[in-house]
Amino acid sequence: MTDAIAGPDGRPRCPWGAKPEDYTAYHDEEWGRPVHGDDALFERLCLEAFQSGLSWLTILRRREGFRQAFAGFRIAEVARFTEADRERLLADAGIIRNRAKIDATLANARVLAGWAPGELDTLLWSFAPAPRPAPATLADVPASTPQSTALARELKRRGLRFVGPTTAYAAMQACGLVNDHLRGCAFRRDG
Repeated sequence: MTDAIAGPDGRPRCPWGAKPEDYTAYHDEEWGRPVHGDDALFERLCLEAFQSGLSWLTILRRREGFRQAFAGFRIAEVARFTEADRERLLADAGIIRNRAKIDATLANARVLAGWAPGELDTLLWSFAPAPRPAPATLADVPASTPQSTALARELKRRGLRFVGPTTAYAAMQACGLVNDHLRGCAFRRDG
């Protein structure tokens, strides 16, 4: 799979976004578009962490379940989750029931609840690199970058868990800090 390919409507897309419909909607409407706000960024970081080792399609199809289970990813609310909430999450078939990922999400919310409003947004966006040429093929898209490695290091230094360089880069892509839509993709927005 190289270069953009025609999706169901004939418009060229990044190959992963051409099908199934779940991928197409996410690719066309969300991926690579700027995301701001601590709670919205917390959600993306959490979902990327839950995706680790799994298909992104699995996460997309359970996204509403995640939102319900984690109080819409409102940091202040998740930070108040109790042991009973943790047990509820571990039994919730609507999400990925990975103990380490659930524990990291709860711990990260507690850390972030102590940050100033907007601090997560400011921190993440401070690692956005300068725009670079559009990748021509999927092989041109890195799994991590020096910026994502530095971001992961800083998040860990500040107490966050499950945020390695690859997870950090996936979040950077999802939140529009980098633009990895391929050169021929109709959904690439430059400038």
